[in-house]
Amino acid sequence: MDFSKENRGNTLSGILFVALFAMAAMFISNYPIFKRLAISPLIIGILIGVFYANTLRSKLPKEWVSGILFSTKMLLRVAIVFYGFRLTFQNIADVGIEGILVSTTMVTTTFIIGYFVGTKIFKFDKETTILISAGSSICGAAAVLATEPVIEAKPYKSVIAVSTVVIFGTLSMFLYPLAYRAGYIPFSTTEMGLYIGGTIHEVAHVVGAGSAISAQVAKNAVIVKMLRVMLIAPFLIILSIWLAQTGKKIKNKAKTKITIPWFAVFFIFVAGFNSLNIVPQSIVSSINSLDTFLLTMAMTALGMETDAAKFKGIGPKPLYIALVLYAWLIIGGYFITKTIYHMV
Repeated sequence: MDFSKENRGNTLSGILFVALFAMAAMFISNYPIFKRLAISPLIIGILIGVFYANTLRSKLPKEWVSGILFSTKMLLRVAIVFYGFRLTFQNIADVGIEGILVSTTMVTTTFIIGYFVGTKIFKFDKETTILISAGSSICGAAAVLATEPVIEAKPYKSVIAVSTVVIFGTLSMFLYPLAYRAGYIPFSTTEMGLYIGGTIHEVAHVVGAGSAISAQVAKNAVIVKMLRVMLIAPFLIILSIWLAQTGKKIKNKAKTKITIPWFAVFFIFVAGFNSLNIVPQSIVSSINSLDTFLLTMAMTALGMETDAAKFKGIGPKPLYIALVLYAWLIIGGYFITKTIYHMV
């Protein structure tokens, strides 16, 4: 990220270049087919970026690379901070203690299971395992993006994690409504909202699955899902402390210095500020639209840093890890939702 006087123009050119790709992703995402499948511009952006990285990337001026790196790091952190405008503390009150318990239980158990299965059973690398587990347990691509700078992971590892989110999140969007209508999920409207919001990966997938059943299910599901999103901040702080204490960062040191991710803290402050309802809703909507664009830029830039050669030798292990987590989200999530709902 070179903003020196000599290279400032090139860095800005690189950022503008990423922005143009992100604009294309936003435009493509508005096509009816992508709207029906609830495929967000973030996903389209990373696909476009990967395609570019493996075709025309050699034509990119080397001086512009700093702009791409800026988009994958600083721009990403800013976008996560502004993601807080999608949440309010009132959301917590709306779903009650059941929503809080389902969200925290699913996030905690899914991440722990993912880390154990990935590192102990499949013997896969810790960074990719953490990214896959974060994406499955919290909120899909946004969680992967937020976690990547904390563990200092390479961009291609984020792409792997996001790919698993896309596969299983999209599958959930169709599977849950079908299973519910077929009578395989004997839940009430409230329970189904808790179940969908507590176990499906992306916010867009939650909206799609919930809306396919009823408006009330969709509303409850989205609120529970946003609670999971809100857990990004404490998750990242705890993760950072844990990595430092156990020496599990990329650097091969016995222990590393505890680094609290500033963007996670600001994320909480922004959500709290948004809870005061000081900013008009029209402005909040505009901020959210801008934030979606910034996240799309970050995803696109990550894709641009992903060369197919980096995937050699990885094998199917990421898919196996994500599949185990998916089974846990469906089966474990069912029993956890049922138990908590009838217990509280």
